Amino acid sequence: MRIIVFFLSICLLHACRPPETVSSDVAVKVGGQALTRNEVERLIPDGTPYADSLLIAENYVTKWVKDLLMYETAKRNIGSGDADINRLVEEYRRSLITHRYQENLIRTKLASEIPEDEMQTFYRENPKKFILSNDVIRGLFLMAPVDAPGLEDIRKKYRRNELNVVENIEKFSIRNAVTYEYFYDRWVDFDEILSKIPIHIPNTSQYLKTKQFVEMSDSTYCYLLNISEYVLSGSVAPYEYAIPQIQELVINRKKIEFLKNTEDELYRDAVRKGQVVFYTNQKTSAE
Repeated sequence: MRIIVFFLSICLLHACRPPETVSSDVAVKVGGQALTRNEVERLIPDGTPYADSLLIAENYVTKWVKDLLMYETAKRNIGSGDADINRLVEEYRRSLITHRYQENLIRTKLASEIPEDEMQTFYRENPKKFILSNDVIRGLFLMAPVDAPGLEDIRKKYRRNELNVVENIEKFSIRNAVTYEYFYDRWVDFDEILSKIPIHIPNTSQYLKTKQFVEMSDSTYCYLLNISEYVLSGSVAPYEYAIPQIQELVINRKKIEFLKNTEDELYRDAVRKGQVVFYTNQKTSAE
């Protein structure tokens, strides 16, 4: 990758003028502005073919140069001190900072103030808002080397959701498992678990209706999945699974009033402290 960017930067520099002594990380300079090789390299995904990498780098560097030249030309003709531009920049900056603060305030303060009973009520009254687009399951998943000591014993036990069995599986997993996931107490996407198993299931919903366990091996690993519960796509999501979405919807419903109250409180507090001063035009006696 470095060879590509180095080659490109040398070509561009030579096309404009003779090369000068610059930092070894600089790919191209325009006036006092420099673009580094590292910045260009970060744009190119690992494994990209040589020809594609060269094209991506060339296009980016060329666009960077053209954009900067256009900006410098515009600045010379219009001036960077243009009042309207400065006003718009300041308005955008103020709006961006305010928006980020409001979003952070909403996420931290408002989300923490939503009572559990209110979320449950919203969930019960709006079931159509929580229809699953994928199957979800509870259970246990284990992936271990086929030659792991004690694996045969675990294969006999993993189908039982009992405390002492789970403890044995956990001890085995600490020593031997590549992946161990206990999710009897939470819902996860079935597709997420299947992505870790070399198996193709064309119809996952139909599969879940007839299978509680997935057990298979390849030349390297053994895969064990115990499905204790499932809810199919098209059904109403379990409450626990839907909690993030419930919070999002309740927050969106409340945030307008919340932000208005926050602004009003800031206003009253600033006036009370004398941080806001109002002036009135008074006619002089001469007038």
